[in-house]
Amino acid sequence: MSLTQDTPDPIDFTVPGVASRDATAVITVLQDRLNALNDLALTLKHVHWNVVGPQFIAVHTMIDPQVEAVRGMADETAERIAALGGIPLGTPGAIVGQRTWDDYDLNRADAIAHLGALDVVFAGILDSYRRAVTSTGDLDPVTEDMLIGHTRSLEQFHWFVRAHLETPGGRLRTSGAYTEYEGARHAQG
Repeated sequence: MSLTQDTPDPIDFTVPGVASRDATAVITVLQDRLNALNDLALTLKHVHWNVVGPQFIAVHTMIDPQVEAVRGMADETAERIAALGGIPLGTPGAIVGQRTWDDYDLNRADAIAHLGALDVVFAGILDSYRRAVTSTGDLDPVTEDMLIGHTRSLEQFHWFVRAHLETPGGRLRTSGAYTEYEGARHAQG
């Protein structure tokens, strides 16, 4: 047995009613969600520490409850992986080694710039969450239900971010932004 592994070992057990091959597929999806949630919690905390400007206090205090909720989602995800017979990997190396997205690059910046960048971050996370919901539905409805609950909360956090970026006429200032820097520029512009 190796202390490091590139691919998970076949699972010896899973929850009743879920076939081992289905559990393995679900665990793979959940590990990706765990990496995304751990990354999001760290990114949100980074924004919390580095936000400046007139909206500082509003954004600073809005972010901490999101961090705690995302950490709770990560814990629930890791526990589901374990219940399905997998090994949840929550180390920094697992996040960096397995993620398919770039690191958050904004440092000290105006609150609106960070919110514009977070709009892009949340849009990406929500897109991947919806794919995860779809891919787990037929394999494990319990996991699907958990992912739907996470999606609901993440959509609310995204709405909180976007409320700062919406014009009185209902236009989203970050519309058409695909990178964090584009989101930050559009939000300020």
